Amino acid sequence: MKGKVVVVTGASQGIGRAVVELLAEKGADIGMLDVADCTETVRAVKAKGAKAVFHKADVADGPEVETAVAAVVGELGGIDGLVNNAGITRDKLLLRMAEEDWDQVLRVNLKGVFNCTKAVLRHMMKKGGSIVNISSLAGVAGNAGQANYSASKAGIIGFTKTVAKEYGDRGIRANAVAPGFIATEMTAKLPEKYREAVVQSIPLKRPGEPLDVARVVYFLLSEYGSYVTGEVINVNGGLYI
Repeated sequence: MKGKVVVVTGASQGIGRAVVELLAEKGADIGMLDVADCTETVRAVKAKGAKAVFHKADVADGPEVETAVAAVVGELGGIDGLVNNAGITRDKLLLRMAEEDWDQVLRVNLKGVFNCTKAVLRHMMKKGGSIVNISSLAGVAGNAGQANYSASKAGIIGFTKTVAKEYGDRGIRANAVAPGFIATEMTAKLPEKYREAVVQSIPLKRPGEPLDVARVVYFLLSEYGSYVTGEVINVNGGLYI
């Protein structure tokens, strides 16, 4: 990834931060988009000898995204890869789910992927590139209490396959990664009994680490994945077999 520029959304923590730090170790320069502060992540990237810039942007706001992506191009010289990682949850059983809960999750998780992909495609059209969208096991198998989240993550899969078909002849690859139960700040908020029950249902008997996901993202962004497009790679320890 030496000399490559990758934009990562939701880079302040969890999977996003793990992706950023691994890509920096592999030589990539990083542009970060997040509503949360990424100062610590920028510092970590620079400590690895890579360049890093951060622009505060709501991925669901098209004009904000366009401005931030243009700034990354100006500062780092182009864009070779995109990781659409930003996402939120608003979990409730369907009959208790407010319309606002539905709209907000679809707005960030799915519309955000649309906005960021559209913004970077214009910069990838001439020399190609790789797009990796973070979906979820919930988008593949569904999950009780997550109708909004599951719908958004399933939508990402369909979106990914369409982008792969539309822009493959321009040398642009698009793939999705579907993590299972990963030890992040998001899953740490779940009740301990629930976490223990999920881990026991995983054949590998452990939650995934953000780095487990980051390694697959790196594979898809790099030349190792140069003939892989339109795919969904599950990273779930066998939770969904």
